[in-house]
Amino acid sequence: MSEGTEQAAKAELAALQAALAAEHAAVYGYGVVGGRIGERRRAEARTAYDAHRARRDTLVRAVRDLGGTPVAASAGYALPFPVQDGAAAVRLAARLEERVAGVYSDLVRAASGARREDAAGALREAAVRAVRWSGGSVAFPGLAERSGDRADEQAGAAGTTPSASAPATR
Repeated sequence: MSEGTEQAAKAELAALQAALAAEHAAVYGYGVVGGRIGERRRAEARTAYDAHRARRDTLVRAVRDLGGTPVAASAGYALPFPVQDGAAAVRLAARLEERVAGVYSDLVRAASGARREDAAGALREAAVRAVRWSGGSVAFPGLAERSGDRADEQAGAAGTTPSASAPATR
């Protein structure tokens, strides 16, 4: 394997791991959303939760296919803000989707072929869910520097960070 090919494979594996970490966080976040969301949007939250679980499982297989050990989910994540009611749950769902879209944009950049196509599909799905939750869109979903969302750059992959009581395994 040439040095350039090896670097591309490492970049792709790192992007897959980041997407997997984001999906772990999104699954956790949607557990919180589901507990606070109003009845009217509960089915939408459940559908998103199921979609993130399916993407997570696909990413675990992809990481293994490249010879990596999939990053484990943290036991808990610190949310970007308190989620005490349905309105906050909707804001959290939008934030989760925006952050997941950002991670998938990195995977689109790092991958090629069918994996790039899958990542682009995941980016599109996350962007559509973000619009449904937030009611607004950005010109370049997944690109924080284009959307103006720089306030929480220190947040984890899906807008959450592993909690101090549950350190992430990397």
